[in-house]
Amino acid sequence: MRHSRALIGAGAAAAIAGTWWFTDSAPYPYSQRRLLDLPLPFLTLKRLDHVLQAREGERILEIGPGTGLQSLHVAPQLTPNGRLDIVDIQQEMLDHVGRRAKEQGVDNIVPNCADAHELAFTDSSFDAAYLVTALGEIPDPARTLAELRRVLKPFGRLVVGEFFDRHQIRPSALISLAEGAGLRVARLYGPPFAYYAVLRPIDA
Repeated sequence: MRHSRALIGAGAAAAIAGTWWFTDSAPYPYSQRRLLDLPLPFLTLKRLDHVLQAREGERILEIGPGTGLQSLHVAPQLTPNGRLDIVDIQQEMLDHVGRRAKEQGVDNIVPNCADAHELAFTDSSFDAAYLVTALGEIPDPARTLAELRRVLKPFGRLVVGEFFDRHQIRPSALISLAEGAGLRVARLYGPPFAYYAVLRPIDA
């Protein structure tokens, strides 16, 4: 029985991975939004909690929230005085997250429809930032990382989650891109095909 369950779990993970690979496009189309709520192997909310370490009162930035799978999990951890700013290039995605937040009574998510290459925030605005399966979909990830470095506080932290698809930033590439943006990869969690990386300013 235990062996059968393991096989079923492995099969489900493989099916999800296959669906993600063959349907993936950048930016991810709103018409296929239901796929964004499927749990990805290794990129779990529990693991995100472990690497992000969101705390009450913090101001955190999320790039590419999709349908809000991570947003609606992280935002309540920041209350009562913290907030989560979310940035997406698709207004439909932001509206979708807004509706779900209202339904769940989450009132500290602030949407921003913008290009991740030019973030409309002042320097050193955020305690932390994160992107889950989003950095590889951005045309110029180096520029986005530089912007994230700018808006992070001097001792801020950045979490990047990447899953194996056509747009994935491989760990070795992320290390190189991070260094060019004034960041360093402090920790890597998970296998190369589905990992979280914790980045910090080089001078921190």
